[in-house]
Amino acid sequence: MKAVVMAGGEGTRLRPMTSSMPKPLLPVANRPIMEHVLRLLKRHGLNETVVTVQFLASLVKNYFGDGEELGMELSYANEEKPLGTAGSVKNAEEALKDDAFLVISGDALTDFDLTDLINFHKEKGALVTVCLTRVPNPLEFGITIVDEEGKVERFLEKPTWGQVFSDTVNTGIYVMEPEVFDYVEPDVPVDWSGDVFPQLMKDGKPIYGYVAEGYWEDVGTHESYVKAQADVLEGKVDVDIDGFEISPGVWVAEGAEVHPDAVLRGPLYIGDYAKVEAGAEIREHTVVGSNVVVKSGAFLHKAVVHDNVYVGPHSNLRGCVVGKNTDIMRAARIEDGAVIGDECLIGEESIVQGNVRVYPFKTIEAGAFVNTSVIWESRGQAHLFGARGVSGILNVEITPELAVRLAGAYATTLKKGSTVTTARDHSRGARALKRAVISALQASAIDVRDLENVPLPVARQQTARGSAGGIMIRTTLGVPDSVDIMFFDGQGADLSQGSQRKLDRVFARQEYRRAFPGEIGDLHFPASVFDSYTGSLLRNVDITGIAESGLKVVVDASNGSAGLVLPSLLGKLGVDSLTINPGLDESRPTETADMRRSGLVRLGEIVASSGAAFGVRFDPVGERLSLVDEKGRIVEDDRSLLVMLDLIASERRSGRVALPVTTTRIAEQVAAYHGTQVEWTTTSPDDLTRVGGEEGTIFGGDGKGGFIVPEFSSVYDGTAAFVRLIGLVARTQLTLSQIDARIPRAHVLKRDLATPWAVKGLVMRRVVEAAGDRFVDTTDGVRVVETDGRWVMVLPDPAEAVTHLWAEGPDDASAQALLDEWAAVVDSAGR
Repeated sequence: MKAVVMAGGEGTRLRPMTSSMPKPLLPVANRPIMEHVLRLLKRHGLNETVVTVQFLASLVKNYFGDGEELGMELSYANEEKPLGTAGSVKNAEEALKDDAFLVISGDALTDFDLTDLINFHKEKGALVTVCLTRVPNPLEFGITIVDEEGKVERFLEKPTWGQVFSDTVNTGIYVMEPEVFDYVEPDVPVDWSGDVFPQLMKDGKPIYGYVAEGYWEDVGTHESYVKAQADVLEGKVDVDIDGFEISPGVWVAEGAEVHPDAVLRGPLYIGDYAKVEAGAEIREHTVVGSNVVVKSGAFLHKAVVHDNVYVGPHSNLRGCVVGKNTDIMRAARIEDGAVIGDECLIGEESIVQGNVRVYPFKTIEAGAFVNTSVIWESRGQAHLFGARGVSGILNVEITPELAVRLAGAYATTLKKGSTVTTARDHSRGARALKRAVISALQASAIDVRDLENVPLPVARQQTARGSAGGIMIRTTLGVPDSVDIMFFDGQGADLSQGSQRKLDRVFARQEYRRAFPGEIGDLHFPASVFDSYTGSLLRNVDITGIAESGLKVVVDASNGSAGLVLPSLLGKLGVDSLTINPGLDESRPTETADMRRSGLVRLGEIVASSGAAFGVRFDPVGERLSLVDEKGRIVEDDRSLLVMLDLIASERRSGRVALPVTTTRIAEQVAAYHGTQVEWTTTSPDDLTRVGGEEGTIFGGDGKGGFIVPEFSSVYDGTAAFVRLIGLVARTQLTLSQIDARIPRAHVLKRDLATPWAVKGLVMRRVVEAAGDRFVDTTDGVRVVETDGRWVMVLPDPAEAVTHLWAEGPDDASAQALLDEWAAVVDSAGR
């Protein structure tokens, strides 16, 4: 006997899940519903099956093919237009006309005994046997009454409660003889229950009803879809679950990685090659699809997550459905009954309320509160650029496709035939993305100078030598799974706010310029890049006294690209040096705060035991510098800034230094003592760079290990700062600890407060109101100065749902009290 699987319905009640996927392909326990149906047919010997398809038919055909993987023979009957339940089977008549056949829906989950159903049909000599079951709520189904012999007496399709006369309903599973086709008109919509069966009964034909025992769920609503998942996990339906039951009710498929410190409370299912990190919690009735990533701190309960979804850290999913290829960012919350379509982006700290429908390809902005369905409009991100360029999680937020579009947009802002310098750090992700960037630039009539793997300051310097701009791709500092795509102007500096907005607009409009075949850009690989860099550095930075000083220094290259420059540089300086961790380590393209700290401790031990004058540690891309004094003690970044400021100001005795407004006011005292002045800038690196490039600026720094040496470059450069420091120490004949000791101690405390995006503006207004008559500085954020000189600064983060606070006082207790006072103001406004 052959079978017919009806797989042509649109599943409109299940939208947005069925907006881009046919209903039979919706996964239940990570297998399409229709696959469960086909496996049931095979179990009962119905290996030869015709599948009727109409809506998104190619997706069904592509998934199941000819059925070989299931050990079945599948063929397809395609409907050009919807033909109804009987019309679609009539459309397959040619394959069914020789013998009795079974009809079953491709989107209902069941484990009925089909063999017993077929035997009942044969015993009764029926023309049609209708498979029936009993349900608590028959309103959505066709009610059927049978007599003691099983013969059907009455049908009623989808009754009201006033019409309900039985709990026995039609499951849409039938066994039929080919003669039934005589009652179905071809190529017009015809239904079994509404059209064919009443006519058969009128003509006295034998129609029987078989009341089946077992499980049956018509997956027609979101509620029934979620229920079907739970029923499979609870073992209420006899279907095959693909995986291993590692503990009672906890199913894990092949290749899945579940950290031992993840919390799993079954019954639940984790699909193949999914990754669940430590600290994640997955509770009962949750289904996690294939290749899903669940980050630390995420919480999932009764959630159905389709394939290739990213579930960000500390996100919260309860009773919801998430479509495939969707990204759920940090601390996002999706409530009970919500449905997220395929390929959506749910921004960090956003909230999607219960029963909201978000249709495919939509973006929910970070911090958004969504309480109505998002159907037609697509909510775009407010800005591409963050504090570090365009940043995000590799292959989740930052994909090769995005890199190509970004590079195409950047090229469109430049003239045809311009040159762009490209570079990367030593990570594999950056290498892969840079190749995509280069292709897009060339295809947009841009010549490319590719430096390959170089320190970030080298990329900036080379960009400034005749290029219209540059692109550097690096691993985000301290975040190993994220990358930054950094865009430079013709001077090698980060793009200005205006240029960023221009790039934003071109990217949003997707108006990318494409070159004609004869205009495709060239690709060059410049030679002697490191020699050029070190030569220029030694010509522009004062190195007098170094060779004669006999200084010994220890240099930690952190297994990063700074190590590529150091060999030629240290030899030319004539300084006695010991270099540690010089080799590149692709597995560690960045370092966490703990890794950095332990590296500095180890550096201090080597400095103290070797009798070196000091030690320096570069970040992995050579942009920032950390110091250790001659005693092996770590000089914290905020103190390093003051030490460098004291040394440079005491030698120059004039000019100005560029510092962000969050820097301790001790810096003002140090600068004034030596006859220099401070120009306060915003916390934005491009603002500090702007002032660093102006005439009269002798130094700049951000208090985080970033130093500007204006005589060489107006951008952060760890190597230039290192050379400058060696010269200064050599000429002063003072140790770092002596210099540090003569600078007053600063008492600046910092605190970050979570602030929903929706109230950030309100928070800042409340801060200004609370300042009253006190002096208010709005260089960046709001800085409130007390009459006794203490100050507090409140600054909303541009990329995260956070407000930053700094406070400075004459001692830690005073600064702490001020910080507590203003934190309360921010907290009260954010509630």
